[in-house]
This record gives sequence, C-alpha cells and structure tokens, in this order.
Amino acid sequence: MRPEEKKRSLELAGYRMDIAREDLQVAGENMAAGHLRAANNRAYYSIYHSITAVLALEGTAFKRHKDTLAYFNKTYIRNGIFPKTLGRQISTAEMVRHASDYNEFYIVSKEETQKQISCAQELLELAEQYILDFKNKQ
Repeated sequence: MRPEEKKRSLELAGYRMDIAREDLQVAGENMAAGHLRAANNRAYYSIYHSITAVLALEGTAFKRHKDTLAYFNKTYIRNGIFPKTLGRQISTAEMVRHASDYNEFYIVSKEETQKQISCAQELLELAEQYILDFKNKQ
C-alpha cells in the first residue's frame, strides 16, 4: 500500500472509530436512563462502526450491513484475527438491535442490553489495537 493510501485509510478508520466511541457512550447513557431499546441500537452501531473502521484499512466497504458483517466474520473471525466468541456476540447484537427496532412486542432485559454494550466495548478495544498495529507496520 502506498503511503498516501495508507494515510487515507487510517484517517477513515479513525473517523469511524470516533463514531463507534460516541455510539458506545450514548449506549451507556441510554441504558443508565432506562432506555434499553435505544441502548441496544447504539451498542449495535458502535459494533458496526468498529467493524467498518477495520475494513477501511483494506479499502473494503459494503452497502448492506448484512454483507459487512458476513465479510468481517469470514475474513477476521474465522481466520482468528478477532476472537471467535466475538463473532457470535456480534450476530446476537444484530438480532437484538433488529428486534428492538422493529418488533414492537420485543422486550429486552437490562442483562441482555449490558451484554450488547460489553460486546461493543470489547470490539472497540480490539479494533483500536488492530488499527494501531496497522499504523505501526513498516
């Protein structure tokens, strides 16, 4: 990768990580206020933006969330770059977010919401380290 391409991909990854951090913060604030549906939504989007930050380093992007998550799972989870347990947690977060947003009879517990926020926190930290390692290569 040429230096200018690496610089651009790192800038985009950094921007997306800023969004992921903000979403995670808002998820925690929503949970503390008892807004579990909103907390699940923001936790999922923190996860999603952390993933897109990692993918920015290779110049990969998808229009649909489904495709983004599938690619991340296939390329980064299955190959052991990120922990396999995280792959299952991301799938659960997607399901919980979807149910929270679109199923008016879905009621999520505080415990489940905390799991989504913990998953987002773990992925965010791992993505930050991955991006730092990428930046320090060569």
